[in-house]
Amino acid sequence: MKTFDYLLAESPEQAAAAATEPTTRFIAGGTNLLDLMKLQVETPARLVDVSRLDLAQIVERDDGGLTIGAMVPNSDLAADPRVISRYPVLSRALLAGATGQLRNKASTGGNLLQRTRCYYFYDVATPCNKRDPGSGCSAIGGVNRILAVLGTSDQCIATHPSDMAVAMRALDATVVTVNADGGSNRIAIGDFHRLPGETPHIDTVLEQGELITHVELPAPPAGRQAYRKVRDRASYAFALVSVAGVVDVQDGRIASAALAFGGLAHKPWRDTAVEAALIGQAPTASVFNAAADALVAEARGFGDNDFKIPLARRTLAAALHELTGVE
Repeated sequence: MKTFDYLLAESPEQAAAAATEPTTRFIAGGTNLLDLMKLQVETPARLVDVSRLDLAQIVERDDGGLTIGAMVPNSDLAADPRVISRYPVLSRALLAGATGQLRNKASTGGNLLQRTRCYYFYDVATPCNKRDPGSGCSAIGGVNRILAVLGTSDQCIATHPSDMAVAMRALDATVVTVNADGGSNRIAIGDFHRLPGETPHIDTVLEQGELITHVELPAPPAGRQAYRKVRDRASYAFALVSVAGVVDVQDGRIASAALAFGGLAHKPWRDTAVEAALIGQAPTASVFNAAADALVAEARGFGDNDFKIPLARRTLAAALHELTGVE
């Protein structure tokens, strides 16, 4: 690990103003950043510590939703009675991630910003456009079993690793930030993460020095909620495929559906065509198959990860059976 300057921030505005240089990083729990620094994937010249900021509360909103501080630990968020009762998909997604020890340290804001677990991104001896723009993508044609099949580009096929962010996407969360000028910004979760395109090293729409302060959840949606994660082992494994779903069935037909997917793309994936295939239909296996067809219509495997395409179909179908109560 290389040497760096350190600043303990006393306010969000001070933290943002201190992080305007591209060699500066925010640090909270450090559950991802410290690993990256040890491997010299990240070599910041300065760390701005935001862990002591007064952003660790979960507050009721007038619309029945919740405002979640960026410093709320994952374990606290998963265990909050309001989250368990109103947003069980979020609680289940959080508990499906990492380990208890890591969840105790990992923050809400940091979870949204964690970086890909692509093998080549972590190996500084190999080309990686996400780590070193323009160097190439070793995963295309390499070992790519855990990587993306949707929204990829010729520059990158990395996946976003978060479970929490997938549930947040299904719940239509909003990310609230403060920037280096002291102004605030509100970003819909669907716009927050980026697909790789020609610039895979840019993960989000945040500007340099822009700090997440809160995440807002709207009023709890109608219907059942579920989170289903398929992984190589029962704990401390990232999703091969995951589904966060909210489905409301009224009078024998699907009145509304919100479905987000992890393990398949560079960002939590949500496709309106999948939901459109369900809304207004009776919940049957053939309807679920039509939704699965829409999900993988433009999917592309790269060899080792070809299995993810049929796995995504089966995982979506299983989640829909759970969400609708269809045997």
